[in-house]
Amino acid sequence: MLRFEYRNLLHSKDLPTAIPASKVQDFRYACMQAHEEIQADRKANVLGFYELPEYDVSPILDYISGIDPHFDTMVVLGIGGSALGNRALYSALKTERELKRRLLVYDNVDPIYLHEILSQIDLDTTLFNVITKSGTTAETMAGYMILTDILKKRHPEDYTKRIIITTDREKGFLRQVIQNEGYQSFVVPDNVGGRFSVLTDVGLLSSAFVGINIAELLRGAASMRQRCEKLDSFENPAYLNGLLHYLYMHEGKKISVMMPYSNSLYDFADWYRQLWAESLGKRHNSKGREVFVGQTPVKALGTTDQHSQVQLYTEGPNDKVFTFLGVENFKHDYVIPNLHPERGEVSYLGGKKLSELLNAEWLATEIALTKAHRPNCNIVFPAIDEFHIGEFIMMYEIQTVFTGKLLHIDPLDQPGVEAGKIATYALMGKAGYDKERAEIQEYLKAKD
Repeated sequence: MLRFEYRNLLHSKDLPTAIPASKVQDFRYACMQAHEEIQADRKANVLGFYELPEYDVSPILDYISGIDPHFDTMVVLGIGGSALGNRALYSALKTERELKRRLLVYDNVDPIYLHEILSQIDLDTTLFNVITKSGTTAETMAGYMILTDILKKRHPEDYTKRIIITTDREKGFLRQVIQNEGYQSFVVPDNVGGRFSVLTDVGLLSSAFVGINIAELLRGAASMRQRCEKLDSFENPAYLNGLLHYLYMHEGKKISVMMPYSNSLYDFADWYRQLWAESLGKRHNSKGREVFVGQTPVKALGTTDQHSQVQLYTEGPNDKVFTFLGVENFKHDYVIPNLHPERGEVSYLGGKKLSELLNAEWLATEIALTKAHRPNCNIVFPAIDEFHIGEFIMMYEIQTVFTGKLLHIDPLDQPGVEAGKIATYALMGKAGYDKERAEIQEYLKAKD
């Protein structure tokens, strides 16, 4: 079971400026209100991610079982929620399962990046999974059109068997393309937003392709959902972590640092950054009043960033909350040989496991931050496997929505992202954006 160690988020003699436990109790009514709003949204079928542990994965498994064995690579074309979860799952579990198939994610329109991906793959043995709910995401559609053109020229007879499209169930441009071309298709559910969609076809298809046990992911998510049904915050890890982060925001802690002590979990810090930033960073509250709320998520990697960021974290501005992701048992490990027993400078390492050193450095950073009166907590994975990854995903999705309710904002929309999309459409000459294009021309004149 995933553990949430929150001691260093609460007041103690080591952390005299931290949130007192009594304040958690003071917010019982606010937490009850947030919980009731979440339950109402669930009944209204708004928070579809809650129901994903019961998701029917048989269409995915049926498709995977029928794939020609010579396909050994999948390239996901997506951005944001259509990409980050795919990469995070693969990065976390590719070594755990010693996966035989490979996953690459094309999530930027940098032409050099596309060239690098194309240079790494064999077009004859690669499937392409295009993921966009609307079917109009500029970055994804640009990649789709380039790669489809390449595949048509390389495999004119069967290019349609090499492209999968994951999009809205009924609407949108790509659903029409699917009907016209006969592509294999999967679904982005109506009631699951992109950044909450990793446990839908969006993330499960690519995971199943490479050999990840997607049923175990959902079983872990179900276990965490059950733990997070409790009203007592101290028994509900998602509610407690969300409440404490909310309280620290009001104490001036405007930055949330997630620092995995595991390279395998590093991409989950990226996944968290989108989830936390896009959900909570809002100009208006639910009543339309300007509030400008949110907490900036930052990622770091232990032990690497002990040599780059921890100096700032311990002695710089005290405006951050820290979350360490740690692992108790590693599938692979190495014993450090005692090559220089006569030299005290290095002989203390001899005979120790590499995992011992890694986790000692994790604890050392925790101690250093605590001594510097910087609030911090641990999310502890007994092992990196599908079950515990599923727990982590569900905990943070619940935590994010709960924190949004405490902030009285809509954690499901992203109006700031939409403004950027509209400007991109105007700049690229999309029809229907003449007014925005004229405004941009005025803006550019003012810059000259």
